[in-house]
Amino acid sequence: MPGAKGQVRLGQPQGNSLSESGTGQPQVRKAATFFIFITIVLDALAIGIVIPVMPQLIASVGHIKLDNAATYVGLFGSSWALMQLLASPVQGALSDCYGRRPVILVSNCGMGMNYMLMALAPNLGVLWIGRLISGACAGSIPAAMAYLADVTPPEKRAASFGLIGAGFSVGFMIGPALGGFLGALGPRAPFWAAASLSLVNFLYGTFVLPESLARERRAPIELWRLNPIGALYGVMRSYPALAGMLVVSLLLSFAQLGPNNIFVLYAAHWYGWNSPRIGLFMTVGAMAGLVVQAFLVAKATQHLGERRSLILGAALTVAGLTLYGMAPTGVAFWFGVPFAALGAIGGPAWSALMSRQVGPTEQGRLAGATSSLQSLAQIIAPMLFTGVFQVTIANGGASRAAPLPQGAPFYMAAVVMAAAAVLAIWTTRRRPAAALARA
Repeated sequence: MPGAKGQVRLGQPQGNSLSESGTGQPQVRKAATFFIFITIVLDALAIGIVIPVMPQLIASVGHIKLDNAATYVGLFGSSWALMQLLASPVQGALSDCYGRRPVILVSNCGMGMNYMLMALAPNLGVLWIGRLISGACAGSIPAAMAYLADVTPPEKRAASFGLIGAGFSVGFMIGPALGGFLGALGPRAPFWAAASLSLVNFLYGTFVLPESLARERRAPIELWRLNPIGALYGVMRSYPALAGMLVVSLLLSFAQLGPNNIFVLYAAHWYGWNSPRIGLFMTVGAMAGLVVQAFLVAKATQHLGERRSLILGAALTVAGLTLYGMAPTGVAFWFGVPFAALGAIGGPAWSALMSRQVGPTEQGRLAGATSSLQSLAQIIAPMLFTGVFQVTIANGGASRAAPLPQGAPFYMAAVVMAAAAVLAIWTTRRRPAAALARA
């Protein structure tokens, strides 16, 4: 808003933009929209490729045993999430000021160069710096979403935003499997592959991607937009009743992200799984979750309502996490996949339920608040869950039992998920789904 308090102009907007139609809406260029989709796919693919081998690379670079790498895995994961939390609002503000194209391209180039740095890292310090840069470059998603909003009419933006989720699903289906198989060549090989993908995408975008934000629509950078906590505080101040629901969102994110951070270490230590097998498991799990969200979420919410769908999804997730924790062998571990995948109906149902609490002009603020909570969970979960994993393998000698059972990380996630379901029931007890629909 011109003249608003705290507004600081940091640069003069420049750059060429898409030609505009008579209505003022930029004309849609299929090549540009396709590039955004490919960007999301390749970003997710590059992230997924390195997940199966990150612990092995840490152990190799740090000259430590794989089991002892858990602390560093947690530190690197929390550092990545913290940088993403800090970078997302900054990159979003920069894209409003200077345009979407330079922010997206610089991010792609930065990701490629960073993966090269990590592939060549001679010690843990350099590897950690690379992880920080990776988290900062991964904050380009707001710019990508803003690009789609620029080139898409309002009535079609929901479908365009679906490209973001679809791109991540495709990338995470292929990435872990590809990273697992490349990991057989060595822990550094997947990082070279990730670097190649990001740099090829940068070169492709340099020639294909036009600017979507016209000069007259650009805005100077405002300090309040650089605050990652601002969206959360603003929504809670405007809608006090959402406080409990936002806590539920934090718990849901925490329960889902925690096991992901220790899975590679867990499977390698307890079941002796190698990188290809770990990548295969992650790919199958991603495919199962995609099928559930694509075909079952709508039917579940239609027949059960959003509130009951969340409760059912949470119960199925608790069952899946419990089966993971109880599995004595790698074969038994697979029995938790169907329950965990079917539990995916709960997340979208809860997001829809929360969206009913705010008006149509406040949906963006709500999305920003939940995104901040997810980043907060990503910061805390890696350190906590890898710490619990370390306790489970610290037996102090062959004659002493570990302080916690083998499946303690999954049991802890199950308890958090159950607590989220109980809190969700309590926060929505006076206004069930039908009442929220009428509101």
